[in-house]
Amino acid sequence: MAIYPKLITDALRKVRYPGNGKDLISAEMVGDDIRIDGNKVSFSLIFEKPNDPFMKSVVKAAETAILTYVGEDTDIKGNIHIKSKQLQQPEPGKLLPQVKNIIAVSSGKGGVGKSTVAANLAVALAQKGYKVGLLDADIFGPSVPKMFGVEDARPFAEEINGKDMIVPVEKYGIKILSIGFFVDKDSAVVWRGGMASNALKQLIADANWDELDYFVLDLPPGTSDIHLTLVQTLAISGAIVVTTPQEVALADARKGIDMFTNDKVHVPVLGLVENMAWFTPAELPENKYFIFGKEGGKKLAESLGVRLLGQIPIVQSICEGGDKGVPVALSPNTITGKAFEKLAEQVIIAVDERNSSLPPTHIVEVSNK
Repeated sequence: MAIYPKLITDALRKVRYPGNGKDLISAEMVGDDIRIDGNKVSFSLIFEKPNDPFMKSVVKAAETAILTYVGEDTDIKGNIHIKSKQLQQPEPGKLLPQVKNIIAVSSGKGGVGKSTVAANLAVALAQKGYKVGLLDADIFGPSVPKMFGVEDARPFAEEINGKDMIVPVEKYGIKILSIGFFVDKDSAVVWRGGMASNALKQLIADANWDELDYFVLDLPPGTSDIHLTLVQTLAISGAIVVTTPQEVALADARKGIDMFTNDKVHVPVLGLVENMAWFTPAELPENKYFIFGKEGGKKLAESLGVRLLGQIPIVQSICEGGDKGVPVALSPNTITGKAFEKLAEQVIIAVDERNSSLPPTHIVEVSNK
C-alpha cells in the first residue's frame, strides 16, 4: 500500500499530548517536514522545551500510531526528530540575524579531538532535525573538509540582494565553510594574524548562511587572534571546551574556560566535553580502559562549577569515520554514535537554560586604552 501524508497526519491525530490533552495535530506539534521514501517515514515533533518530561513517551506513542494505522512494515523507528520552540530569537541588526544560536567549540591545547567533537556535534544536531551550520575557524589547520569527505569542494558565489555571497558546501544536512576549501590541501597556510582574521571575517559575513538553529564554530586550539576576532565579530551564545583526562590537558582546559568567562570577553561556558574518556574495543563494548586517566574532565567540571556535557570514548571507528569523511554520529546505534547523540541532547538543554536565564551575548568591544 502506498503511504501518503494524510495517512501520517490521521494516525498522529490518535496521539494526545499529556500536557494539554490535545492530539498532536491540533496541538501543532508536528513539523511541516513529513518525508516519505517508500516505506520510510520521517518527520519532526515540536515541543515547548528541549527537556519536556513527556518527550520520550510521546515519541513512542507516535511510532506506535504510525505502525498501527499506517502499516506495521512502516520504517518509522528512529526517524522522528525532536525540535524545541525555546531557541534564542535573533536580535535585530546583528550580524547573521537569521542565526539563532552560535556555539564555539574550543580547546586549551591541540590533539584533544576538538574538531572531531565539533563535526559530530553538528551532525548529531542535524540528525535531530535542526538547521545547522559548521564553520571551520581553525585557519592554520583546517580539518573539517576531510572529516566530511568534501576536500575537493570549491564553494561558489551567487548574487543576493546585489551582493556576491559565498554559498556554503552542504553535506549530511549541514552547511559547511572552511579556509581549507580555498587553499592547497597539501600546503601550509602561512599568513600573518591580520590576514587570517580577515579571511575568517569573510567566511562569516560574506557567506549565505541563511536561517540556522545552531551555528557551530570549530575554533583553533589555545588562544589567539582568531579567538579575539570571533568574539569581536559574532555574539557567541556559549562556548564548549573540549579536553582529555590527562593533567596537562586539564590545565590548558582551565585556561580555555577562563578565556571565555573573564570580564573582557564574558561568553557563557555551556560546559565541558571529556574526549578520549576511555578506550572501548568494538568487540567488547562493555569494557572500559582508562588509558589517559579516569574522569579527569568530570572532576574538572565539578571543581569549576560547569556542566559536564558528555564523555566520549575512543573506539577505532571514530578515527576511521573521520578519515573516510563519514562522521560516527551518522551511526546512532554505535557506541560513539550514542555518545554524540547524548552530547547533542545535553547541548540543546544547556543552550535552552542559557537563553532563559541570561541576556543575549554581545560582541566584545576592545578599547585601545
